[in-house]
Amino acid sequence: MKRASLLLWCLAYGALACAACAAGAAHGAPGKKAAQAVLKRALRDGEAEARLIEIYRLIGQAQGRHALEKAQALVKDHPNFQLAQLVYGDLLTAQARPVKALGDVPDEAARSGAGMLAELREESVLRIRALRERPPAGTIPAQFLQLSPRNKHAIAIDTSRARLYLFENTPTGLKLLADYYISVGKSGIEKSAEGDLRTPLGVYFVTSNLDPKSLKDFYGAGALPINYPNPYDARRGKTGSGIWLHGTPPAQFSRAPRATDGCVVLANPDLQRIIRTVEVRTTPVVIAEKLSWVAPHSIQPDSQRFADALTAWRNAKASGDVVRILGFYSPDFSGYGKTLAEWTPVLRLELDRARGREIELKDLSYLRWTDSADTMVVTFGEVVAGARTGPVKRQYWMRQGQQWKIFFEGVIG
Repeated sequence: MKRASLLLWCLAYGALACAACAAGAAHGAPGKKAAQAVLKRALRDGEAEARLIEIYRLIGQAQGRHALEKAQALVKDHPNFQLAQLVYGDLLTAQARPVKALGDVPDEAARSGAGMLAELREESVLRIRALRERPPAGTIPAQFLQLSPRNKHAIAIDTSRARLYLFENTPTGLKLLADYYISVGKSGIEKSAEGDLRTPLGVYFVTSNLDPKSLKDFYGAGALPINYPNPYDARRGKTGSGIWLHGTPPAQFSRAPRATDGCVVLANPDLQRIIRTVEVRTTPVVIAEKLSWVAPHSIQPDSQRFADALTAWRNAKASGDVVRILGFYSPDFSGYGKTLAEWTPVLRLELDRARGREIELKDLSYLRWTDSADTMVVTFGEVVAGARTGPVKRQYWMRQGQQWKIFFEGVIG
């Protein structure tokens, strides 16, 4: 490839190439051994994307021929990776003439495939952006106030970056294991109604792991349904169902950033990693328009204030005073369709069984969600003093003025 052609090529890919170089710089310039370690990790996880970013970096360094060799190998290994095919085509074109833009195809093809080209260009920018704008070291999404040891893993999704972050819950806190490009609803986010082609926002949990043999090829390597609509969604009249994390059909490595009926879709290798890692029922899934990354110590004051409210609820329940305990419930409470008046006999029965004994909240976790209201999703095992086990409960609390009130409570295990 001629030097002039290389320069034009780099200008055509300017933002992507520079961002790819910056993404590499953000991770440090690895030595040979470190680079080999990175490659080994990439081969296990997110391998195709890592190879694509390496191609962008080579373009940014004006190593067009080396980039072409890498692209040829990538499309050979992943022939269904449409974005890689596009970059490979541009590299081939650059051998003969200057490349004007990402996806520099003939005018007729550009007109007929304008929608697909725009989607691929957006996918490319989002992949680079997410790798360039990394979460600050040692930070976590602000929603994860407290996770119990039962929550071995957690997932957070930033829809503005088309990115899913997978965490391990370690004794010293959340550890980021990996992150992946994802697709969301054709109509965007903030699902509110059946068939609106939007992805919901909120705090959810993985409810099951569907066997890929029972699914159509459309869902790829499998599916992890989540509990949309959750009680907060139901409170606001949101409808719909069947929101899954799932894979892609065999002919498609990844989908456009906004291409689903509301589900969150990943490349099959990435989904397989998640399926192998997470646990059904205990893995939280936070889906946000934009994640706020914070230092764990910075959320301790808010966490403690809510912990105080939860302790007061526990003490009220141990007192056996039904009037006192009812003070913690919102007047518009709903527990599996029961109003507060209909739920009160359930509370009386639980108080009678406790007979004024202390109550321990085991494996306590709470996650915060803030939009038009400030809510907490709380999960715990309720064990009365002297008992070995008790029911696993989930509560939804909402801040009303200066007080926290329960608007949903139910046994989940």
